[in-house]
Amino acid sequence: MNHEDFLEAYLKDRQKIVEEALQRYLPDEDRIPQELHTAMHYSVFSGGKRIRPILCLAALEACGGDMAPAMPTACALELIHTYSLIHDDLPAMDNDDFRRGKPTSHKVFGEALAILAGDALLTEAFVLLSHAEKIRLAAERRLAVIQEIARAAGIAGMVGGQALDIRAEKVEPDYIGLEEIHRRKTGALIEAAVKTGAILAGAGDEKIQALGRYGSHIGLAFQIADDILNVEGDSNLMGKKTGSDAARGKVTYPALLGIDRAKVKLSENVVAAITSIETFDSRALPLRVIARFIIERKS
Repeated sequence: MNHEDFLEAYLKDRQKIVEEALQRYLPDEDRIPQELHTAMHYSVFSGGKRIRPILCLAALEACGGDMAPAMPTACALELIHTYSLIHDDLPAMDNDDFRRGKPTSHKVFGEALAILAGDALLTEAFVLLSHAEKIRLAAERRLAVIQEIARAAGIAGMVGGQALDIRAEKVEPDYIGLEEIHRRKTGALIEAAVKTGAILAGAGDEKIQALGRYGSHIGLAFQIADDILNVEGDSNLMGKKTGSDAARGKVTYPALLGIDRAKVKLSENVVAAITSIETFDSRALPLRVIARFIIERKS
């Protein structure tokens, strides 16, 4: 089996596992207040790739861990990611009408309920992370996972990155500032996903740090790829309009470096990610193949 076929089969299998777990963990859609639960389900089950939970599971497997106790953490990562997308799409942020080929949450449910759905998903993620019966881990390891994810979701991570991104629309962009935005906004949660996979597996500090470097480079690579796709991607495959970054005057890698240099930066980060885990054995193959996939992705 070549790497392309392997990755397709691997992602399909892991997506199915994550989808089933999300169905188990997310509160039922018909619970009161029903409108809120419906809005939560709408965004969570709108066809995401589940890259963050899959990276968490792949890192766990690379360190020889058991998948079952890691599922609440993997799903919590997806809930946090989904909350961030709901809020990013709001008129006060990116003002997007479509996400994954479907109307965005605020277009379907209104701004107020979309905000609350995002808030609820973020909070439910930490309910899930802190539920001892579902996690089945030693308290110290569970707390380490919670701290890693909380840091990635907050001021030092996604929220801080979004604030920097908003500010960057009003100032002259520079490369150092751009990279700082995306290390926080996109990279932090991806880095947390792979590091928590290693923590859940009981890996030592050396492996956790190596996977952290992998995650950091993969996070930047994903963002650079997104920026490039916003310029030259197929809007039908992406499920949203292309060219929106330029129309809003957003700071992006292609805008700052040009499309060709942006592609070089993408390749450099993918190579650096793979190099970070070169001492890992064949169980890390999914992580290596996922890294290569970023360069080739179309959506």
